Parts: sequence; C-alpha cells; structure tokens
Amino acid sequence: MACFLAPMTEAIVTTVVQKAVKKKENSSEHKENCDHKLPLSEKLRWLNGMLWGGSGLLAFEHLWHGEITPFFPFLTAASDPADTAEMLHEIATSGSAMAILVTAVWAALTIISDKLTARPDTGKAGASS
Repeated sequence: MACFLAPMTEAIVTTVVQKAVKKKENSSEHKENCDHKLPLSEKLRWLNGMLWGGSGLLAFEHLWHGEITPFFPFLTAASDPADTAEMLHEIATSGSAMAILVTAVWAALTIISDKLTARPDTGKAGASS
C-alpha cells in the first residue's frame, strides 16, 4: 500500500545530510591528507541512489496497481480508517524492514570499499624504494 514511504523518508533525510557533508568537505578547513579514501559524501550518494531508486520503483508499482491516485488522499488506503491502520502497519513493518536492509547493504559496501582502498599499493610499476 505505502511501504515505499519509509525508504523515501530515509532518502529525503540522507539527501539533506549528504549535501551538508559535501559542503563541509569542500570547505577549506576540512581538507584531509587521506586522498585514497572515498569521501563520506560519495558514500552517502550511493545510499541515496539505492534508496531513491528502490522507492521510485515501489511507488511506480503501487501506482500501476491503482493504490496511488492523483487526487486527495493520494493513497487509496487512506480513505478508509480500517485500511489506514493496515497501511500504517505495513509502513512500520515492511517499509522499515526495506529501509533497514538497504542501509545494511550500503554499510557493508562502505566497509568493503574502505578495506579495499586501505590496501597498500604493492607491485606498482615504476615505484622506487
């Protein structure tokens, strides 16, 4: 019914956070010596892409099935109190589970990327000792 609202809400929040982090990273005070690591704003961009993409596909699927309408209250389940309770339960369970799973996958990807970028560069051609 409206399970896409939970990851979409997280996507909105993380987009705002990403923009603030990017602004701080670009400031002259925050220049890091560690050029080989990906900046946090880039990692947050990955999370935003995953969340916005998943939310968009879910919203399209709900639109396709007639659960979203172009007129108020926009969600067909919001027109009946019994359906609204079921919708809120779905957002709290399925929507939250999807948002948590996407965030967990993103966290695993960032850990893996940090480990890969932290490897010492051995065997580079032309490296002098």
